[in-house]
Amino acid sequence: MRFRLVIIIALFFLNCEDKQTSKQTNTCKQKDTIVEKPKEIPKKKTKPEFPVLTDNNAMEFFLEYEKEHKENKVRIYTDFGNIDILLYDKTKFHRANFIYLTKRNYFDGTQFYRVVPNFVIQGGSSDDYNIAKRRRKIGHYLLPPDTKRGYTHKRGAVSMPSSEMENAYKLASPFQFFIIQRPTGAAYLDKEYTVFGEVIDGMDVVDEINAVETDEGDWPLHNVYIRKVEIIK
Repeated sequence: MRFRLVIIIALFFLNCEDKQTSKQTNTCKQKDTIVEKPKEIPKKKTKPEFPVLTDNNAMEFFLEYEKEHKENKVRIYTDFGNIDILLYDKTKFHRANFIYLTKRNYFDGTQFYRVVPNFVIQGGSSDDYNIAKRRRKIGHYLLPPDTKRGYTHKRGAVSMPSSEMENAYKLASPFQFFIIQRPTGAAYLDKEYTVFGEVIDGMDVVDEINAVETDEGDWPLHNVYIRKVEIIK
């Protein structure tokens, strides 16, 4: 009996120690880890490389641009072959404009969209949405005519069309150009449009493009693409 009482008392104390130990253990809780989000650093607004051109800033822009960009030869790549063009230094705004558009890859993927047999091929436009989007990024502006430099609309002359038929001042559409294909030229256009260059190689390609079949509106039945225009030496 006494022996049994000793065992019961021993078990009682052991049970109490276990509970105490359990309490002590349970009081040691791990704190929740708090993860702080890194502070967002505001992005610096980068100034665009080129301004969006308008009638108010285009002439001033090209006046400065032409001083730094003296290139005056370009090559037009088509599926019919290549056309090399010399741009005249005297028509500096038109030369600078064409070089600027070339460097911005504007002409790539445009078309010779108007072909008048035995007269001209006209390029630099397209009904593709991406081309219109490209134009919007460059800007909306016009160039004044520069017709008193002594250049004429001879065969191979590169000229700039008027932007609108009702444009009384013959401001030129800066994204388009036409090449005279007619063997005798078209001197009667000299006072109307600005000749700003000439074909120096590839008139056979101009002749081939001029011979494509067109609809009643002078649009080629099969698109004549300008694959690329690049500056050459």
